[in-house]
Amino acid sequence: MKLFKGTKLYSILTGNCPVCQNESMYKESNPYIISRLFKMHERCSSCGTKYKIEPSFFYGAMYVSYPIGLIFAGIAFLLAYVVLDLSLTTTYIIIVIEMVLLLPVIIRLSRNIWINFFMNYKKIEKK
Repeated sequence: MKLFKGTKLYSILTGNCPVCQNESMYKESNPYIISRLFKMHERCSSCGTKYKIEPSFFYGAMYVSYPIGLIFAGIAFLLAYVVLDLSLTTTYIIIVIEMVLLLPVIIRLSRNIWINFFMNYKKIEKK
């Protein structure tokens, strides 16, 4: 993953600060600990970036989560129906189960993408 350091892709996939990419934005890195799924640090301890730009900032991430969910569902459909040649009913059940299981990952990914729309990487010189 170090190969992508300095790119938006690195920040999106790791959940690191979009400005310095030195620390995680989240208090808990595991999205499957549901009680801490939305818990974020107020600011980056490395560069001081404030993550919540304004009240209800991450509501916009809902618009990003829809296409991410469609991508995951589309991949599940292709694998189940086209590649494995399962029935439509079985494919539908697989997609529903997949979407439920991947919900925490989709939420985190959409938040990471959303904040990266508004912030850019700035290399911080070490003193």
